[in-house]
Amino acid sequence: MPSYYIWSGKSEHYHSRSCFTAVKIETHLVLIVLMLCDILWKTAECQCTLGNYLSTELRPGYRRDGDIMIGGLVTVENVSPLHHPFFTTVPSFDGYTYPILLNYYNFLAFVSAVEEINNSSELLPNLTLGFHIYNPYNNLLLMYTAATSIFSGMDTGIPNYNCKTSGPLAAVIEGLSAEYSSQFSILSKIYHYPQISYTSGNLVMSDMVEFPYFYRTVPSELHLCAGIVKLLKHFGWTWVGIVASSDENSMRAVQILREGIEQSGGCIEFIETFSQSRSLLSQNMSNISEIIHTSSAKVIILYCSKDYTEAVGHASIWEAPGKIWIIIAELEFFFPSYYVDRKNTFSFTVGKKIIPNFHKFVREVNSAMFPNDSLTEMWWKDLCNNQCPKSIQRSCSSDETFAYILHCNVINSADSYNVYNAVYSLAHALHDMITSRSGNTTIWSGENESFFDSLPWKLHHYLKNLHFKNALGEEIFFDENGDLAIGYDILSSVFLPDGTQINEIVGSYNPYAPPEQEFTIYEKVMTWDSTFTKIAPESRCSPSCSPGFRKLTREGKPVCCYDCIPCPEGEVTNQTDMNACMKCLEDQWPNQKKDACIPKVITFLTYEEPLGIILTFICIFLILISTVILGIFIHYRDTPIVKANNRELSYVLLISLMLCFLCSLVFIGHPDKVTCFLRQTAFGISFSIALSSVLAKTITVVTAFHATKPGSKLQKWMGSRVSFSIVISCSLIQTVLCVVWLFTAPPFPYLNKNSETGTILTECNEGSIVAFYCVFGYLGFLAAISFIVAFLARNLPDRFNEAKYITFSMLVFCSVWVSFIPTYLSTKGKYMVAVEIFAILASSAGLLGCIFFPKCYVILLRPKRNSRKCLSKD
Repeated sequence: MPSYYIWSGKSEHYHSRSCFTAVKIETHLVLIVLMLCDILWKTAECQCTLGNYLSTELRPGYRRDGDIMIGGLVTVENVSPLHHPFFTTVPSFDGYTYPILLNYYNFLAFVSAVEEINNSSELLPNLTLGFHIYNPYNNLLLMYTAATSIFSGMDTGIPNYNCKTSGPLAAVIEGLSAEYSSQFSILSKIYHYPQISYTSGNLVMSDMVEFPYFYRTVPSELHLCAGIVKLLKHFGWTWVGIVASSDENSMRAVQILREGIEQSGGCIEFIETFSQSRSLLSQNMSNISEIIHTSSAKVIILYCSKDYTEAVGHASIWEAPGKIWIIIAELEFFFPSYYVDRKNTFSFTVGKKIIPNFHKFVREVNSAMFPNDSLTEMWWKDLCNNQCPKSIQRSCSSDETFAYILHCNVINSADSYNVYNAVYSLAHALHDMITSRSGNTTIWSGENESFFDSLPWKLHHYLKNLHFKNALGEEIFFDENGDLAIGYDILSSVFLPDGTQINEIVGSYNPYAPPEQEFTIYEKVMTWDSTFTKIAPESRCSPSCSPGFRKLTREGKPVCCYDCIPCPEGEVTNQTDMNACMKCLEDQWPNQKKDACIPKVITFLTYEEPLGIILTFICIFLILISTVILGIFIHYRDTPIVKANNRELSYVLLISLMLCFLCSLVFIGHPDKVTCFLRQTAFGISFSIALSSVLAKTITVVTAFHATKPGSKLQKWMGSRVSFSIVISCSLIQTVLCVVWLFTAPPFPYLNKNSETGTILTECNEGSIVAFYCVFGYLGFLAAISFIVAFLARNLPDRFNEAKYITFSMLVFCSVWVSFIPTYLSTKGKYMVAVEIFAILASSAGLLGCIFFPKCYVILLRPKRNSRKCLSKD
């Protein structure tokens, strides 16, 4: 493995043939001078410097010359200045630095990838890649200094100046924070250099109009926010807290998170931020810790970059028991290996892959490869002593390093795989550009440098259209926003009481996957902390509302804080936590728990139920009684009592009463079109014949007594013709009413779904209420006339007086139907039908009993009284 030399960043003063001092001159003189500088540079063989330039001190960078150079900004140390700049003196960077040793693998992955490409016979053959790698120390000014050093080609960075001591610069691969990455893009945009980030998921940098030269091998944090929302929704965590750093990117992400959580039905109990200032950070963390301890939310989202690892990782916020943490970076960045009292933690990480040959490369790394580099020595010691929670605290020799690496499983940590993809993406883009321009990569001889004129901006086309498979077989390409088309792995980490840490990849979120497959979770492989049960804990402001209840938001509280109230009649909820109850279909009704709609019970008066059986029995019994009486009257038709009671009208009356009893059977059973037609009309006509017969009998009785007087003119009305005329005319009127009813608005079968709870009433709709009341009103009219006539004839001789029985029968009729009206209107369904059947049977039986029973009594039990002598006796 070749050695790498480190440039000193201190300013030196040299005098060179090719250097000049800029003064105000005319435009054409500037062009001449620039051309002269270019000519002098081509003839110069020594390194050029710029004298009298005051630079900012920068730690040495890692450099290797090549035909094409790659700039690198890899943060392996952070710096905390002791003094803030006052803009009155040259800035001083006195302070202390602290390493981020895990990031050292990013640097090693950078170097390893370049080595592999240079040794490849297929990718960029006969062409060597070089690099300038600087540590920006997570400091804005030092980052700018490192950037100008890369652009100028020497450690003493000078804006708009390039010493050109090596091959042209192709692009810059950086691992800056979101804020600094966007700041660096300003410089890359000026010089048209491609900027490939392996860490920054800055939300706004997906805008290719604002950041046309920005690419990254990590997903945008917009997808990260969407993944967090889906994780919360999957476990039903609707009550969360958010802790975030106060930088612009985190605040923008928190806003997106808030919108996503609220749109998915969740709520945020608190959003707390901590300052980037060290003087305020401790107090911020103390306040946030108190809020977390008193919070009812069990899920806390920590949104901050890895730049806050030391401060956040050791803060007291983690001491709150029974909390589940969701963080946006790898667990190792926040939690040292000796800090094992953490609970359940979910982290969204870009998939870690085992980079081919990287183990071997790291195994061979030693301090001799990077002489005078204290960080390499520090990383070496930390690898042996600190990276493994269960390792013995001792130093290790170089031949033991590989065993420790395998045991600790830290090689694939950090962003090594992202760095690997970034370097290879750039190499493939260069390869595509060369082959498309020349048709053959073997033409490169190191001398045709004009081929790479304006290299940076020419390279963008090939980066945008990049598509290849890396050594692991994964397809690598950038989407329309310059983001690598990859997703996140969801890592679950739990620290058990015995100090054991369990890390499992329990799911993933890939926005580029087919619909309905973007988010996956594997709960079976998850381990929950002993604080919780074996199932996922809940994080809710209010308990879940069971099916049958709906949520009622508490006044002045977030929508996640609610009370559960039962659904009203006729409505259900078949899922938990529903905002509103759903009405059942018309033919359905809620079950007892109101969590499902069940078919309504279809009810009608049947022959099988007790009420139907009783009414049917009574109906048949009365028909038989009527038949028997009719038979008696026919058998004794020549007896005086039968003759005296107008036997023809008696026959008609008995038959009409039998029809009335028979009509009541039509009301029992499932209503259909025929039965609905016959129910009211058949009864109305039959009963009108019966009442007409009663009226005719009453008029006949009155006429008979008055016609016996000498000189009475009523004798001509004594024939049967008059009686039958009354019956026919009166019943004909009812028949006309019924026919008009049937032709205009006939009754029809109807499913009444709203009258009774949980049942569907199968009934006959009368069609026209007016016609219905006209038919029954006419029956009442006939009964009233009969009652009045019979009442007027009550003083006739007792032996021959049928009028008093008719009067009593009409009283029974009126009593029954007057009672029927309110009862009929107050009942529903089959009971309403039963009331009408009872009214028909009672009124008809009243006529039958009051008019015919006394006569049958005389005929059968008192035959001696069945004589003309007895009937004419006063």
